[in-house]
Parts: sequence; structure tokens; C-alpha cells
Amino acid sequence: MNSVKVNNTYITPSKIICVGRNYALHISELGNEVPDDMVLFMKPNAAIGEQLCSYHQETLHYEAELCFLYQEGKFSALAIGLDLTKRALQTQLKAKGLPWERAKAFTGSALFSDFVTIDVIDECLSLALLINGECRQSASIAMMLHSPQAILDEIRSFITLEDGDIVMTGTPAGVGEVVSGDVFEGRILHQDKVLVTKQWQAT
Repeated sequence: MNSVKVNNTYITPSKIICVGRNYALHISELGNEVPDDMVLFMKPNAAIGEQLCSYHQETLHYEAELCFLYQEGKFSALAIGLDLTKRALQTQLKAKGLPWERAKAFTGSALFSDFVTIDVIDECLSLALLINGECRQSASIAMMLHSPQAILDEIRSFITLEDGDIVMTGTPAGVGEVVSGDVFEGRILHQDKVLVTKQWQAT
């Protein structure tokens, strides 16, 4: 089983719950409709990886996300994550009304920085993703259609979360192809203070 690092301790999530279509501009850039209900899907523990790959049966797309670790009934820690996506396959599956898992839940499709503990989750928390020093994605919790607490409430309405489970809260606009050799730097900020940074180099 794969693990993530939380304050110098390794924790093994049983699952990853992901939110789709949680930022209006991202919905628009992919030509999707704003859903009536929260869009949720899952990745297994096997999806957790270390290496940012540009290809897995097809070219992959990056999606940077604010990610929360669940412990003792609440979100207790925070990381920057990448939800890697087989966009062409996802488009085909959506057109047929089929589930997304083949495009979203493959091995190595979820990358995370170290998690850091948090006391308060507010609208000033934001993410930024830089590729080769250029900012490609940037958004705050205030821009989400569904807040972290609303997401947590919805998930717990139908499934039991175990301590160590991860929730990926959706991606803002600016997604694109992963190009081999590019350097990705993910950041989480609270106002002007950087809380988390993580670098990956795509292969």
C-alpha cells in the first residue's frame, strides 16, 4: 500500500475522493455544464505515485488541486496535489455516459506534496502551479463552487471516511498537457505566506 507524508510521519490512505467541476472557469475551459449536484469520483490507494509522467497509454494532462487529509472527523492537514488525467479517454467515456475511472484512477495518477497540519480552513487559502517558472493555475477556496466543509459533509452522507483518507477538491482553470522535461512547482498559500511547496520534473 502507498503512503503519504504528514509532519514527518507516513500515513496510508485507504482511498482518495475527488471533486470534479468545482471551479466555474475550469468547467468553461473544458466545455462542460455546471452540474446540479456535486461531482465526486474515487481513486484507489494504487493511484498514489511519486513520479510525474507525461505519458501513460496516452498523453497526460495535469490538474493542480488543494488536497485535505481526513483524521478524527475533520480535515486535519493540507497538501498540493496533481490529478493526472487521460483527457482524450475521459472525453470518449463522457460522450458515452460511462464512468471516468479508466481516465482518472490509473496507477500513478495522484501525486502529493508532504501534508502539513492546519487549524483553520478559510477562503484565503489558495493554490498556485508554476511550470518552468510560469504560473499556469491559481485560485483560492473563495472561488470554489463547493467549500471544503460542504464537500466533507456530502462525502460523509454516503460513504465512511477512514483516518488518513485524502480528499482532492477540484482544479481551477489552466489545465494542460504534461510535457517531458518541464519543471512543475506547486504552492499553497495563506494570504502571502507560503505553507507548502513541491517540485516535480516530468518524465
